[in-house]
Formats: sequence, C-alpha cells, structure tokens
Amino acid sequence: MNNRLVRFLLVEDDDDHAELIQMALAENRITNKVERVKDGAEAMDYLRQTGAFAGKPRPDIVLLDLKLPKVDGHEVLQQLKTDESLRTIPVVVMTTSQAEADKVKAYYNHANSYLTKPVDFGRFQKMVKDLKLYWGLWNQVSA
Repeated sequence: MNNRLVRFLLVEDDDDHAELIQMALAENRITNKVERVKDGAEAMDYLRQTGAFAGKPRPDIVLLDLKLPKVDGHEVLQQLKTDESLRTIPVVVMTTSQAEADKVKAYYNHANSYLTKPVDFGRFQKMVKDLKLYWGLWNQVSA
C-alpha cells in the first residue's frame, strides 16, 4: 500500500456536486488531499503549475467533469494526455453524461476511467467511497 497520501485534483464547476464529492471523500478514515478548481482553464494552470498555482504540487489523480466553462473536460483531457510532463497522471472522468460519444471520446483521449454520477445520493456516496478506496488506497502511485 501507499506510504503517503494521494493528492486528488477535483475539476468540477457545480458547487453541489463538488461538495458531495468532497464530503464523500472525507467520510472514510483514510484522509487524502483534495484540491478543487472550477473550470478547465484553471485545471490546466493547476496542472502546469502556472499563475495562481505556481509551486502547487502536482496531483496524483485528476477527477474531471466534462461539462466545464472556459475549457471543456474533453479538451483538458486531451491537453493533459498529450503533454509529456502530465500524461502519466491518471484521469477519472466523473460526469452526468451517459452519451456513448462522450465515453468513446474520453477513452480515445486516454481517460483511465469513466464514471457516470448517479442521481441517487446514497449511490453517489458509494461510488465516491469506492473510487477513493481504489485510487486513494489500493492503487500504487509513483513517488
């Protein structure tokens, strides 16, 4: 298992969804660092450690919504996975979209996982808990 806590970057413009994700991530005894940005442009600045995010550590996992202002999630994913210094960061797409075209495009651009946010709160919490256990505890990240 990991010796250090995994750093998550949550890219989510919806405050309610972000709060639910952050609450569900915080509910377990395993505490991971979760930073949040609200649009695709901020996500790329954070990942590239520029502007207001200069000096911030790079995340170990990106939780990415697709429907974002400024730069949409598909574009963020494409930029991240074509950047030599960023492409090894796993990206979990978390979206309300069940459209096959969105899934195909996300996986074409090398998403590591595609999750559809459940409408039911209990199922949503369970999904985030399972996500945290897998990516935050069981998955091995590089030092």
